[in-house]
Amino acid sequence: MKKLSQKIVKLLKRKRLKLSVVESCTGGMLSSAITSVSGSSKVFTMGLVTYSNESKKSILKVPKQIIRKHGTVSIQCCLSMINNLSKISKSNIAVSITGIAGPSGGTKKKPVGLVYVGIKKWNKIKIHKYLFKNKGRSYIQKAAVRKSLGLILNILK
Repeated sequence: MKKLSQKIVKLLKRKRLKLSVVESCTGGMLSSAITSVSGSSKVFTMGLVTYSNESKKSILKVPKQIIRKHGTVSIQCCLSMINNLSKISKSNIAVSITGIAGPSGGTKKKPVGLVYVGIKKWNKIKIHKYLFKNKGRSYIQKAAVRKSLGLILNILK
């Protein structure tokens, strides 16, 4: 992950772009991966961890209806998180992550390992749905961060 993060910071600097992140199930691991690179302060605007439903509503202004109807682990919530993050941060690139890292919290419809990663560059948004193997909480979190780093790298190329 270190090499991916270094490439990302280098490309962001070269292209003069800013990155911001909002995380739920990864608890700040993506922000940590980026900020572990020296010089990342020039390109990393902010990293928010909105873990609770309350913080998603109060900080990110995710509408109550979205959470009530679709849940926080949904395309709709991921989309709302990323749109509001980009308004708050004014970054060129924004990433949102929401999912179920386990070991509990999963259902038949939304099993442990279900993660949505949203990425926005300028006004173009793409939401990715992943179902990681349930090999434990840490595995799912790291897998989600790895996928997110890959998405950021791809959007920069």
